[in-house]
Amino acid sequence: MRSDSRQGAAEPWFERATRDDLIAALIVSSLLLPQSLAYALLAGLPPITGVIASLLPLLAYALLGSSRTLAVGPVAVLAAMTAQATAELAPASAPLAALVLAIEVGALMGLAALLRLDALAALLGAPVLHGFVSGAALSIAIGQLPKLLGWQGGAPHALTAAFGIAALLLLWAARQRLGGWLRGRGMSAASAQRLARLAPMLVVVLAIAAMALLPHEGMKLAGQLDFASGLRLPPLHEAPASLWWDALPYAASLALVAYVESLAVAQALAARRGERVLPRRELLGLGAANLAAGLSGGMPVTGGFARSGVAFEAGARTRWAGAFTALAFALLVLLAAPWLALLPQAVLAATIIVAVLPLVEPEAFRRAWIYSRPESLLMGAVAAIALLGHAGTALAVGVAGSIALLLQRTARPHWAEVGRLPGTADVFRNVKRFTVELSPRLLSIRIDEGLCFTNARWLSDMLWAELDRHPEAEHLVLMMSGVNDIDLSGLEALMQFAGELRAKGKQLHLSELKGPVADRLLSAGLADWLPGQVFRTQADAWSALA
Repeated sequence: MRSDSRQGAAEPWFERATRDDLIAALIVSSLLLPQSLAYALLAGLPPITGVIASLLPLLAYALLGSSRTLAVGPVAVLAAMTAQATAELAPASAPLAALVLAIEVGALMGLAALLRLDALAALLGAPVLHGFVSGAALSIAIGQLPKLLGWQGGAPHALTAAFGIAALLLLWAARQRLGGWLRGRGMSAASAQRLARLAPMLVVVLAIAAMALLPHEGMKLAGQLDFASGLRLPPLHEAPASLWWDALPYAASLALVAYVESLAVAQALAARRGERVLPRRELLGLGAANLAAGLSGGMPVTGGFARSGVAFEAGARTRWAGAFTALAFALLVLLAAPWLALLPQAVLAATIIVAVLPLVEPEAFRRAWIYSRPESLLMGAVAAIALLGHAGTALAVGVAGSIALLLQRTARPHWAEVGRLPGTADVFRNVKRFTVELSPRLLSIRIDEGLCFTNARWLSDMLWAELDRHPEAEHLVLMMSGVNDIDLSGLEALMQFAGELRAKGKQLHLSELKGPVADRLLSAGLADWLPGQVFRTQADAWSALA
């Protein structure tokens, strides 16, 4: 009876989760149809490539990933990077190069997971990521304008431009206004949002119907999906060893961007439900998805902003939603394949433009300019390089700039002379910000950064400069509450300074050492080279020395 009770209690949740996952799959698959075709064309690949890349990768991620709502497939930024990579690697055989890239992206992600290198995502910090995504999104949108307008012989094709601009306006209006309009007519917020997300599919249906009923001479269409070539085993044996080797740097850039973008989406959605995303599991899931894409004839994939948001809002509860999406999408493609040949490329271009323009974040640039000028300049440089279409160079500049800014910060860490707040016994504050009590015999300096090779020389210069300003001080106390680590260079700098200070008849003391730092200093013979004392608190140092 107890077992039956548990089973009965579990069934409603399972049934509800399955129902919600199925609903989410139907909605996401309808959005995935135009996007898979559009992003394949953006990558310079046949439309069937985008379809293939939207099937098995979903199943692979569902098996190994950790997010319950992440929708894996082709995305705009990765498609643009793939187009650039294949154009430089093998312009005559772009589909083959795309397979190689997808497999190498998957292998690199799997290796990174095994080696616990998920922290490498920190190399693409907020300035680099915002700048790269914004610049790449603008570059993609601008690059779609010729297709949107049907540019031929220096002038737009009137009918193509009419369809492209109409699709663009419809999609933009649906994104901005349709949800609010539906809510104003009594529809629930969730239902209105779901219907608004179906707008791309509705525009596709209207465009295909128009092409079937109206003359459309001179318009470029998506063309028939080549299932015969798309479903056969990819010709990986035709890829020369040089292609595999030359593709590695491009694959590394793709893997880094794919992981950071996907992890950002997955963590943002998980936080809204109080769930957890495991970074290493994400590497494994995305690695498996890319291997599946490459081995089945697709292109590099990752978790998409738009599709994942739709899956979340549609109520996806488990990773089975991804598997259901793959099945629903396969059925939708088979049913719609004869009609997709009539889809104008201008409509796909409009789909891409509307999908990528929200990724441009002017507010992020404004906030960076106010908060940190160096980081805002780095963000602008990365955005400009990405806008010019040099994705790999933009990432390299971003990573190098981030490392340079980090070294600059650690080379000149924040410090402060501190004194005791009047009327207190144990509260010590920056003398430049508060009115404090000082002692002529005692100079107290608070260090707010770890001591390492980048600031070892700075430490000695800074301390001597402060002692010159306080010649009457007999004791120097380094308040170490902000020091989390001291490397070998930092240790030797402290030892040398302590000896030089003792030679001048003064003493160096330490206060508020953190446990792990104190343990390492003690193991390095702290009592032998430190002439002064180690105080538990700054108040103890004040009481003993001031």
